[in-house]
Amino acid sequence: MSAAPSKAPESGAAGVFSRSRAAIAAKTLRTDRWWVPPLITVLGLSVFVIYATVRSFQNNWYWVEEYHYLTPFYSPCLSDACVPGSSHFGTPIPKLPSWIPLGFLVLPFLLLFRLTCYYYRKAYYRSVWMSPPACAVAEPHAKYTGETRLPLIIQNAHRYFFYAAALIAVINTYDAAISFHGADGGFGIGLGSLIITVNATLLWAYTLSCHSCRHIAGGRLKHFSQHPVRYRFWTVVSKLNTRHMQLAWTTLGTLILTDLYIALVAADKISDLRIIG
Repeated sequence: MSAAPSKAPESGAAGVFSRSRAAIAAKTLRTDRWWVPPLITVLGLSVFVIYATVRSFQNNWYWVEEYHYLTPFYSPCLSDACVPGSSHFGTPIPKLPSWIPLGFLVLPFLLLFRLTCYYYRKAYYRSVWMSPPACAVAEPHAKYTGETRLPLIIQNAHRYFFYAAALIAVINTYDAAISFHGADGGFGIGLGSLIITVNATLLWAYTLSCHSCRHIAGGRLKHFSQHPVRYRFWTVVSKLNTRHMQLAWTTLGTLILTDLYIALVAADKISDLRIIG
């Protein structure tokens, strides 16, 4: 089947309307509901972005003193504006204006780590930029320059954002450890402790399942037999890597759940379900 193209090909264009592509006027010949997955992706990402943005700028209800619960959106809290007890690493930063999130040091790195993630690139390239929105569906862009120009050239720095994400995962692990705190000051376990720990564990799984981590573990090795420890680590990371997409979405959900639970307890809307202490 062939027809005149819906748009004249541009000289030097590398997109769907270039001379090297088949001249098909229809956007697609598919008859299934190919638009459903991109739509679901847009909705899912939008829910997280809106929630995370609102909570990050709220600067309230992020710390439960009684049980030492700190939401990951505010960890570490390093400003003099942080509520007493929530600054586990001191307050080297003076009080900030209310329009600056208390987690301003880590949030940009976490955002860049996720934005440059190989899976998330696929997700928002298809759903937001529609490049392309689905297999065998024409993208609306006449040109394609890849990740060679701003802003997409920043994608090539993904491995460096991985190091920052790994450091933040260590901090999240510390937050999980101190959440096992009882009302009397001793050891205690609450539902919040378990939620924070599960979230930290899944964040580690997502971070380590990153393609850059897999390359760091064994990408440059020529003889696995000469590096048994790195080979073992590479095999573990490779298994996690097959679940990278699922972990990417799961951790968005656990981040919201963890923050929401801590916010509700901190605001005295609900009481923490205590198991011990």
